[in-house]
Amino acid sequence: MSRFWSPVVGTLSPYVPGEQPKLQNLVKLNTNEHPYGPSPKVLEAIRAACDDTLKLYPDPSSDRLRQAVATAVGVAPARVFVGNGSDEVLAHAFLALLKHERPLRFPDITYSFYPVYCGLYGIDYETLPLTEDFRIDVEDYLPGRHGQAGAIIFPNPNAPTGRALSVAEIERIVAGNPDTVVVVDEAYVDFGAESVIALTERHDNLLVIHTLSKSRSLAGLRVGFAVGSPELIDGLERVKNSFNSYPVDRLASAGAVAALEDVEYFEQTRQAVIQTRGRMTAGLQALGFEVLPSSANFVFVRHPSRDAGELAAGLRERSIIVRHFRLPRIDQFLRITVGTDAQCDLLLKALAEVV
Repeated sequence: MSRFWSPVVGTLSPYVPGEQPKLQNLVKLNTNEHPYGPSPKVLEAIRAACDDTLKLYPDPSSDRLRQAVATAVGVAPARVFVGNGSDEVLAHAFLALLKHERPLRFPDITYSFYPVYCGLYGIDYETLPLTEDFRIDVEDYLPGRHGQAGAIIFPNPNAPTGRALSVAEIERIVAGNPDTVVVVDEAYVDFGAESVIALTERHDNLLVIHTLSKSRSLAGLRVGFAVGSPELIDGLERVKNSFNSYPVDRLASAGAVAALEDVEYFEQTRQAVIQTRGRMTAGLQALGFEVLPSSANFVFVRHPSRDAGELAAGLRERSIIVRHFRLPRIDQFLRITVGTDAQCDLLLKALAEVV
């Protein structure tokens, strides 16, 4: 521990991102990046934005981007907040909306940044176990079973399991907690689940968070957004403007607007991922793997007789990397990003050799 650190720094357990190795001929299936590049219109928009205006600060309100998001999801711009990736949007939500006297609740197996934010901001939290088949139990998030929560957050589809709740199930949670903020993290929703953004029109306690990193192929650009009631959005804006008034730069805004407007490319590439996920699932099952039902751009799998760590090591020897979480309940699972059809074939061939 450095003697120059603030006291809180020594107490933190930072988030560990997926490995980004700099190796040639690597089949990279560990960080849920989109296997296809962004829309050509995104690249055109960014090139066009590389001009003399870069000497100026970007619009602190990101009005053009907020309008593009609003148009894409069918809400008023006043119900939209944008930030530097969904992780920043989440960070602001934790501080603005999820810190209360009663503990925040989220699943025991979920996005591992949630407890990191709690440590950073001093938020008391409780985790609720997924069911034996790794589903979120809706009853756990209603006041009757565990009492009133301070706030609630969960991804849909959940990560790293890929399992999704229906709109009706999520509305039960939101309607059952009318005085509690419920945040639904929809990072992967475009790959097979149904968004609950429409529910924000009739439930003022619901905030829905999205990223352009996954289904829009913009992980390197860092743009995310939230949709909710004006009251929730105002809370996020107050935190943002106390931290960084210019979170979305000019190039990111231009690229994000172009990505949101190119609906045809979005549909084409996300459907390609969904189809490949089906091929990958069938191939893994043929090799004896248990594959959890996935509505995301990854699958969560385990083999009944082979150690997950050994499988991951065997794949690495063949220049294929996947994500292995050495955590309780899931240490025998691998999370495998859906790549191209060619990458899927290489994965299945390698696993056949390893198994």
